[in-house]
Amino acid sequence: MTILSASLLLFLILDPLGNIPIFLSVLKPLTPKRQRIVLARELLIALAVLMGFLWCGKVFLSMMHLREESVSIAGGIVLFLIGIRMIFPRPEGVMGEIPDGEPFIVPLAVPLVAGPSGMAAVMLMGSNEPDRLLDWSLALMIAWGATAAILACAPLLYKLLGIRALSALERLMGMLLVAISVQMFLDGIGAYLQLPAAG
Repeated sequence: MTILSASLLLFLILDPLGNIPIFLSVLKPLTPKRQRIVLARELLIALAVLMGFLWCGKVFLSMMHLREESVSIAGGIVLFLIGIRMIFPRPEGVMGEIPDGEPFIVPLAVPLVAGPSGMAAVMLMGSNEPDRLLDWSLALMIAWGATAAILACAPLLYKLLGIRALSALERLMGMLLVAISVQMFLDGIGAYLQLPAAG
């Protein structure tokens, strides 16, 4: 996996376009200045969480006595479920009901930006190729930077595109995520059965 393809994968998982309506609704009660502060804080927390899982994934796996294949299969299943929910959204959104008040860590940083699928993906990258941790860190920074830029422009994008266009984009990203999740699942099964990698 190249840095560019890893960045694209992580960008799809972080799903900034799908998160725009949720971010807008959660931050709506706050003043514009406070919205920017909270958004920056939550994005930095999400980055710290994902970096922690990237760099300490191998240690976490050994502590929990988990095989890398199990993380790949579990990550594929989680990605698949999130992708399906993006294609067929529910009224309460991808992650369920959002609590009132100013958010802190939950639900914006975790699980909306740094969700279980993102944690599983970066942990898998770090544990599969630990010698490329700097590459994966760069890929994560690129994906996070694009996500942060989109979410910072959320009010403008919402006005320009409208809810219909954002919903269509989220469904498209959901389709891509489902395809990626199936490949991740098959890779995990193949590694467990020691099958040769496809392609």
